[in-house]
Amino acid sequence: MLLVHAIFYLLFHHPPNQPPIISIFVFGPSCLTMEGFMISEMAKRVRDILSMFVLAIFSKVIGTKPYSAEPESEANEGLSWRLAVEANNMPGWSTVPLHCLSHVETYMMGGQYEQDVNYIVEQIENYVSQVVLKGDGCDAWILDIDDTCISNLFYYKDKNYGCDPFDHGGFVAWVMKGECPAIPAVLGLFTKLVEGGFKVFLLTGRDQQTLAPATMANLQNQGFIGYHRVIFRNQSFKGKSAVVFKSEVRKQLVEEGYRIWGNVGDQWTDLQGECLGNRTFKIPNPMYCVP
Repeated sequence: MLLVHAIFYLLFHHPPNQPPIISIFVFGPSCLTMEGFMISEMAKRVRDILSMFVLAIFSKVIGTKPYSAEPESEANEGLSWRLAVEANNMPGWSTVPLHCLSHVETYMMGGQYEQDVNYIVEQIENYVSQVVLKGDGCDAWILDIDDTCISNLFYYKDKNYGCDPFDHGGFVAWVMKGECPAIPAVLGLFTKLVEGGFKVFLLTGRDQQTLAPATMANLQNQGFIGYHRVIFRNQSFKGKSAVVFKSEVRKQLVEEGYRIWGNVGDQWTDLQGECLGNRTFKIPNPMYCVP
């Protein structure tokens, strides 16, 4: 209140034979004589004060995030939900809550997802630069495929970014098209690993009998060339969880003499179980959960 009184005093009080400061805002500096120079300077300061005062009131009225595409409460709740998912505090969740749809869409399409992936890959590459390979052909690295190497974002965009229940038939039809684009940062990591002398294993829960040909072609046309082996889920693992399946595969690789220096996946089930490797790295994915 004191600030308001002070502003009105400065605006309307004026010495004899000089215009009030309010006239400066109405008519501009042209209403001043040379003797009114000090008033002009004062007017500038008052104008700055007024601007801040009006912005403060305006912010209170419209909120602090006028450019947000989603209400603040929904944005905050969506962020909290995504953090809980990425921290594995909600294992086995089935679908994205409908009230989180706007947040997940903004996250995946607005640039933050890509920035997060790039940052994580930078951390992986920092670790890779410190690894001293044995040079015996047994230095291994494991990469998951779906939403680690190649992206299903376009498919999940039509499924409300994971709000719709999982559609097995629809997903198989999507995979058979072989149109999953590479995730650029991970493709760059893959290339560095291969050129650096690692034996790169691509480990996926995709069915070997039905999806192997389309997957192999998709990987090749997206630039994933030079891997040591692609390992699919075969009939012997039908009905078993992702943790059991991938643990058994990693265990077999270790028994073959491979040293697993790193393991990267978008699902927590990629990074749990036995023979995980020297380091594990999680790629963000708030669209679906593989139990």
